[in-house]
Amino acid sequence: MSTPNPQTHPREFLTYLYSTAVQRALPLHTMVAHLPPPPKGRTVVIGAGKAGGSMAQALEALWPADAPLSGLVVTRYHHIPPRPAGLASRIEIVEAAHPVPDAAGLAASQRILELVQGLSADDLVLCLISGGGSSLLTLPAEGLTLAEKQGINKDLLNSGANIGEMNCVRKHLSRIKGGRLGAACAPARVVTLTISDVPGDDPSVIASGPTVADASTCADALAILKRYRIALPPPLHTALEQGALETPKPGDLAFNGHAVHMIATPQESLEAAAAAARDAGLNAYILSDEMEGESREVGKVQAAMARTVARTATASANVAFIKPCVILSGGETTVTVRPVPAEGVRGKGGRAGEFCLGLALGLQGQAGVYALAADTDGIDGMEDNAGAFVEPGTLARAQALGLKVTDSLDRNDAYGYFQPLGDLVITGPTHTNVNDFRALLIL
Repeated sequence: MSTPNPQTHPREFLTYLYSTAVQRALPLHTMVAHLPPPPKGRTVVIGAGKAGGSMAQALEALWPADAPLSGLVVTRYHHIPPRPAGLASRIEIVEAAHPVPDAAGLAASQRILELVQGLSADDLVLCLISGGGSSLLTLPAEGLTLAEKQGINKDLLNSGANIGEMNCVRKHLSRIKGGRLGAACAPARVVTLTISDVPGDDPSVIASGPTVADASTCADALAILKRYRIALPPPLHTALEQGALETPKPGDLAFNGHAVHMIATPQESLEAAAAAARDAGLNAYILSDEMEGESREVGKVQAAMARTVARTATASANVAFIKPCVILSGGETTVTVRPVPAEGVRGKGGRAGEFCLGLALGLQGQAGVYALAADTDGIDGMEDNAGAFVEPGTLARAQALGLKVTDSLDRNDAYGYFQPLGDLVITGPTHTNVNDFRALLIL
């Protein structure tokens, strides 16, 4: 496929950059350099995440055909990629719900924990972890029902808490997260292969670090719950206060000999997109792969930056960004869901769409600025789109349809705003996940 011309086909060019970033994070391209040799004993594969299906298939393709391989991986519904012709199925892949856990995830988690019982020091556990694993790998703490866990998860998702805060709570309300799964594998060696979807690429945060020792505490989890006014059943609140739900800590002998390898990161995907932009004759800049904050506010800030660049003469010695250019960023922004409005209609959307609403509001139709924001897993929140486009005519076209960007922000209704415009980015599941991708094209 030839590279679209950014000057004449800006939307197609932004889609090309997004696809380039996604391709860089596919596990078949990145896993082989991190695989250990087969052990003397068994090789058991476990894992969870939105990329779980593609990671399992990549491992099946790369692992020696004459070396035993078996196990179980759980991924999100409809996220198992088509099996390549001739590829033998050696790892079972099951599906469960995301972002709110369900009974299928509970059953898969129980089976995964059972698979690692009774292993020996000659055995190897390969753990395939990617974003989304916190929901998919759900095994509530003693005294906590699945329904209660679902309620807490929904409250966290709507609270505006960042991913580190949410996963700290999830670790301490689980029997499998926060290193507990890794400790259960002892004395077998554990090698965790991870696709990062979190700012900073901390393996103890990705999918709530099921095989990685956890430095956070019950007190930390309680403070987060208090900060966001999230209630717990009284027995669980007491258990956290008493430290009864503490996670395995760094230095625990159960983790001796374990290894963690990042096989794909947000920064690598942004660098791939930047290289593609430079090949097309544009300047390319990466702001950060760790951007956090309220999605709409991040959008407004980037809009102010883009307006300045768009109005600045090319090659000025006094500016940080020289147009024509692409400005890229990643990370994980948040959405604080507003109360249901008086008419009782809750909006639809996710982080990428809400960023685009804030961006469009801030740009105010600025000429020469085009943008795409999308989640690299292909799903923005719980909808069927990955994200949305913004262009100079966005606000005017929306107003012609009776849509006001401020009303849509009040309802957290990015989907309802961009869908009538034909401006949703729809890709379907990409079978990887390195979090948010945002590209501003300034001509």
